[in-house]
Amino acid sequence: MLLVRNSLFLLSSFFLLLAAAESSVFPPCEPVNETVAVEKEGCPKCLVFQTSICSGHCYNRDPLLKIPFPSISQSVCTYGNVRYETVRLPDCLPGVDPLISFPVALSCECSRCTVDTSDCTVQSLQPDFCMSQRLDFPAY
Repeated sequence: MLLVRNSLFLLSSFFLLLAAAESSVFPPCEPVNETVAVEKEGCPKCLVFQTSICSGHCYNRDPLLKIPFPSISQSVCTYGNVRYETVRLPDCLPGVDPLISFPVALSCECSRCTVDTSDCTVQSLQPDFCMSQRLDFPAY
């Protein structure tokens, strides 16, 4: 009985230590400054600027028993509150709206991925990736 109690104590201590290490190693889900690029068909230059996006770690559990259709959803670091700002792309062709609106993260949260405001893919393009000629814009 003493061996079982000691084993349970060691096991629970290990998990507490692991949780503490995880919280100190991985950055929390919060707004961070990031370089972002926007471009639009009909505008020959993409615009690169600084904004706030959500980034960081969200705690998730992965079940040991793998079933085909799990009911557990994994949470991601996504927007809580946002403010939208608008920039004007330069040198757009006549008839092309040069205005682009983008979200600025005011707060972030760990929740299910919302495809309306987040890139929910496994691997996406880098935030400052442009297909067209770059034009740097001063930070807001």
